[in-house]
Amino acid sequence: MVFVEGGTYLIGDFYEQQNTDALPRHEVTVSAFYIGKYEITFQEYDQFAHQTGREFPGDGGNGRGRRAVVNITWDDAYDFCKSLGYRLPSEVEWEYAARSKGQEHLYSGGSNPDSLMFYAAINTSNINFSFPVGSFLPNELGLYDMSGNVFEWVDEFYQFYEKPELLHDHVNDGIRIIRGGSFSERRNTTRTYWRTGTLRDVKANDLGFRCVKSV
Repeated sequence: MVFVEGGTYLIGDFYEQQNTDALPRHEVTVSAFYIGKYEITFQEYDQFAHQTGREFPGDGGNGRGRRAVVNITWDDAYDFCKSLGYRLPSEVEWEYAARSKGQEHLYSGGSNPDSLMFYAAINTSNINFSFPVGSFLPNELGLYDMSGNVFEWVDEFYQFYEKPELLHDHVNDGIRIIRGGSFSERRNTTRTYWRTGTLRDVKANDLGFRCVKSV
C-alpha cells in the first residue's frame, strides 16, 4: 500500500466544467490513508475465494495470475477488503489519489491525451481483457492503473453532487459508484473526475477494485 497524506481539494469536473454528473465542484477534506498500489489481482482474489469457499470469478479464458481481477460484485470487493482489515475507498479518497493529492490532472498520471497510452489501458490498446497490474506508468504517488485497465468499485451509494442528501438515502443502496474507466472504454471515461453508477450485483469483464486502509 501507498501512504497518502491528507488534504483539501475541489472535487469534480475542473476541465470542461460540463459533466453534470461531476458538478458542481465543491471543496472536500480528506484524512490521511493508505491505498493499494495496484488493483487486486486474480491471484489475490483466488486465494480469498479458496479460503472462504466462494465462487471463483470468470477470466474469459484469458489467464489469471497478475491480471486485474474482474467479474466482481460490489459485495465481493467489500468482503475481500474487509477480510484483510481494509475497506473500499471513499469517492473523495479515490479521486484525491488518482489526481496525485488533488492536483488538476486530467488522467491519473498527467493531462496530455497524447501521453495516455503510456499510463492507461483503454479501447485503443486493442485488448479485450484486463492487463496485468502495473503494466503502465504510475502517477506521482506511485499508483498504477487508476486510469484505464478496469473500472474500480468505491464505497458510496450513487448520488448527484447537487443532491448530497441522497448520499445516505438507502433507496439508492443497490447502485454504487465506479471510477477510472477501463480497457474497453474511450479516453473520456478515464478522466480522474469521471463518475458513474451501476447495480451493486453487476459482474463485468472490465470491473474490479482496489482497497484502502485508514490511518
